[in-house]
This record gives sequence, C-alpha cells and structure tokens, in this order.
Amino acid sequence: MDFGGYCNLCQDPFEPTDGMVNAGGHVWHETCFVCVQCFQPFPEGVFFEHEGRRYCEQDYKTLYAPCCSGCGDFVIGRVIRAVSQSWHPKCFKCVNCHCELADIGFVKNQGRPLCKRCNSEFKGGAKKFCAKCSLPMDQGDHITYKFQTVHAHHFNCSKCSKQLTARCREKDGDLYCLRCFDNMESSICGACRRPIEGRVIHAVGRTWHPEHFVCSYCEQPFEGRRHYERKGLAYCERDYQTLYGDTCFGCNKPCKGDVVTVLNKSWCIEHFNCTACDTLLSSRGGAKYIDMDERPYCKKCFDKIPVELRRRLKKQAD
Repeated sequence: MDFGGYCNLCQDPFEPTDGMVNAGGHVWHETCFVCVQCFQPFPEGVFFEHEGRRYCEQDYKTLYAPCCSGCGDFVIGRVIRAVSQSWHPKCFKCVNCHCELADIGFVKNQGRPLCKRCNSEFKGGAKKFCAKCSLPMDQGDHITYKFQTVHAHHFNCSKCSKQLTARCREKDGDLYCLRCFDNMESSICGACRRPIEGRVIHAVGRTWHPEHFVCSYCEQPFEGRRHYERKGLAYCERDYQTLYGDTCFGCNKPCKGDVVTVLNKSWCIEHFNCTACDTLLSSRGGAKYIDMDERPYCKKCFDKIPVELRRRLKKQAD
C-alpha cells in the first residue's frame, strides 16, 4: 500500500501506523484533525465548516450562530430574522396571543411582532405595550411612571416592599402602595428614603433625618454646624475648602475668610506679604505692592533689586 502524501495541517508525510482522516478532499493525521478555534478533536467526529475552516459545534455556535431572541439558545438551521432579531421558527410568536408567525406572516407594531388579528386590536387603541417588559398590558393593569406606561407589578412599594398594583401612588419620584401612601404624614429622608417622624433638616432642596444629613465627602454628620452647597451636594467647611476653595500662595492651605486674588494667585488676607521682607501688603489701591516676576514686593524692597535684573525680568514677562 502506498502511504505517500502529506497531512493538510502539519505537512508531514504519513507513516504506515498513522491514523488518517479524509474530509473535503484533504487528508489529515487523526491528531491534526481538530477544531481551528480550540484545537480539540471533534466530539463524535461532528464538525461545522465556515469559509473552508472547520469548527467544533460549541465554537461554531459561539462565533457564527445567531442567538434566538425567544429562548436564548443558538439557532442552527433555519433562522427567522425579523424586528432586528433572530429566532428559531417555533420561537417566533405573536407577543400577544403567542401563535407561531413563521409561516403565516406578521405585522411589526412598535418594534414587536404581532399576528394580523392582534395588530388590529392594538391599532384600535384597545391595548398597549409595557415599556419595561415589552409585553401587552390589560386594562387596569398599568401605570404611568417617569413618563412611561408600564405594568404596575414590575415595582414594589418603597416603604413596605409589597408588589404594587395599578392603585399605587407616586411621591417625590418613589412609588407607594395605597395604604403606605395614605399613612404618610411626614417628609421622606433624602438619604434613607424613609418617612421622617421627628426633627427635620431642610437643605439642598430635600429633607433629612438629622443623623443622615452628612458631608458628601467625609460622610460625617453636620450636627448643627455650617454646611456648604455645590451642585446639589452638601460639604463641611474643611472638605469644601479642600475640594473647591482657593489655596493660599503663602501658607499653601485653603483660604479662609476674605481672599486676596492678584497676580494670578490667591492669598489669605493675613498672608499677603512682601516676598522679600514679609511686610503685610494691601491689595487695594495698587500702589502698596509692586509686581515683580508675578510676586508681590513692597516699594522699599523693590527699589533694592538691581535695575538690570528688573529690566531682564520685565523683558521676559513681555
């Protein structure tokens, strides 16, 4: 027997003891006939070919098979492509009556497949689709929440966690069952979202339990101390100055109280001193400090600087 020829993968010749696989007009060593993706032998010899390359079933599905929008499994064989999705023929059903649509046709309504009979009902306004689950809604089973029409049962009461019905109520963006809503006589805490029965803190456009009104950065309660607001958040003085306050060029700490802002820098008013002699300067009137290389000098110290150095620095600044 002539064992001439070469393996289609490794290009080595075949030996008399080598196992051989013949597929698609090519010959492989048994050990070379593997999936091009995972390099494992084909289970039970089953493989799928794509553009001349052979894959095991799992890798072929992962790489090339569409996923059914109905059951979530890979689609092998006939594929129904509709409403921008892929389906098994048996999974492509009317979203209202669940009849199979693959062979009877369908109507696209708001991005959802319907049989012609059900589409007539929706077209007449008798039914609507839920904006959350995309399924049809019966009369008396839906609510309008955040400008969308949805099934009420998708939500729970913000207080007792009971599943809601269409009789629920909305307050400050939260939903409540009718019983909890009727029992609410106090404000809702902006932190824990629970009713406030005792002392109330009003700040940054919301109400708070005193112990829940804390600095947005260090999370320490204010406990009556002054707070600073920025973009709807509250901060203690220390964190506000650290995050957003001016830093003193003199002490390198956040400026407190009045701030001197000159020469593209900021100073605590008590730290605005002459660069040379530390004499306290004034930002008013302009004549009480002199700009030298973007640093403040009193006139006495400025006059001591060599004329040539002053000219050179002025020329560089210009």
